[in-house]
Amino acid sequence: MHRSFLLLLGLSFSVPAFAQTQPATTPDPLIRQMVEEVSEKNLREDIDKLVSFGTRHTLSDTKSKKRGIGAARRWVEDEFRKYSKASGGRLKVTQDTFTIKPDGRRIDRPVLMANVMATLPGTDPTDKRVFIVSGHIDSRVTDVMNATADAPGANDDGSGTVAVMELARVMSKQQFPATIIFVAVQGEEQGLYGSTHLAKRAKAENWQLVAMLNNDIMGNSQGHDPDLKDDKRLRVFSEGVPATETPDEAKVRRTLSSENDSPSRNLARYTRTACQQYVPGHEVVLEYRPDRFLRGGDHTPFNQQGFTAVRFSEMNEDFRHQHQDLRQENGTEYGDYAKFMDFAYLRKNTGVNLATLASLALAPAAPESVGVLTAELTNRTQLQWQAPKTGERPAGYYVLMRETSAPEWQQKFFVTDTKADLPHSKDNYIFGVVAVDAEGHESLPVLPKPVR
Repeated sequence: MHRSFLLLLGLSFSVPAFAQTQPATTPDPLIRQMVEEVSEKNLREDIDKLVSFGTRHTLSDTKSKKRGIGAARRWVEDEFRKYSKASGGRLKVTQDTFTIKPDGRRIDRPVLMANVMATLPGTDPTDKRVFIVSGHIDSRVTDVMNATADAPGANDDGSGTVAVMELARVMSKQQFPATIIFVAVQGEEQGLYGSTHLAKRAKAENWQLVAMLNNDIMGNSQGHDPDLKDDKRLRVFSEGVPATETPDEAKVRRTLSSENDSPSRNLARYTRTACQQYVPGHEVVLEYRPDRFLRGGDHTPFNQQGFTAVRFSEMNEDFRHQHQDLRQENGTEYGDYAKFMDFAYLRKNTGVNLATLASLALAPAAPESVGVLTAELTNRTQLQWQAPKTGERPAGYYVLMRETSAPEWQQKFFVTDTKADLPHSKDNYIFGVVAVDAEGHESLPVLPKPVR
């Protein structure tokens, strides 16, 4: 049994403002319905179409109607427009273009790139929050500068791209108070160019970006060297110490030993809970590092701009089918073909994304100015915070608690006030506060800072 999010009932101590009626604790039927609507057939057909463009290398042809990155981008845009029509025009589709100059590494000439974006605006004009889910559309073979050879890119990262497309298809039929952006970014293999452009744009335009989910290589359940089959688990990578941490923030972190409680790490914990609620038999594995060993992905530029972002990847990678020229060698077939993917596994991983996104976008905004009072030495813990200033007012708040050595939240207490007085020592526990609505949708947790 998982110890995460155990609800403490029958409290034997007095805590002011504990509610008599708590929010719903059962899974939301609407989110469950959307997860069930994710289509394995659609994912497979969309992969086959992406592969049919021959190569999607960032430096490949942009004029052809049948081959290259340009044709692939236009096809994804056309699919987004079909979903937009089904949504009554609410889904806004565009190609966000930008030019990259030669970099002396993986860009050898000026290149006009484009991120294919579908934006589902929030229905609450007072809710300014934004959520992003991405996959990268470009592909490559062994030589990262080879823009002409066939590079199917079925799993890397066709899997992430079609997951984003399927999320847009399903979720655009529904309404969310906050804005969700579905995006196929370009230029990942050449240096994270598309995601860097989007992260810098979000920063420059002051988007209230709450969370970014990056999907990259998440459609194959069979690993190699050693051979491992695992179709029941999905890795989520998250940074510990924020990339933009200031010296003053570092001082507080060292004082509180909160290196395991960055916003991105708590987003990763949130994805694990969403998986437990809505994707039965599947499991999110929390990887406490920013990405795979010495590697990076499209969430990295968002972390570098100070945003909360994580990466989803399959449990065991097969490097015979990543960044490989198409060939037979010593009886082994190399190349990133669709036949090496597991589409039932990809469907479940897409469902984890959907459950996470929908839960967050339906939830109230997180509480603000969360603090722990330190004016008096006591074995109690006194917390205070402010209601969120954007979106609907929460039905209440959960105070989360876990032992300092525990990797996940263990208990939570519901309050309707913006303060709590707990008979648990801040010496022995880590606390967080989330906002919750009447249907049980929870915001991301906010850790308290010391206040007098």
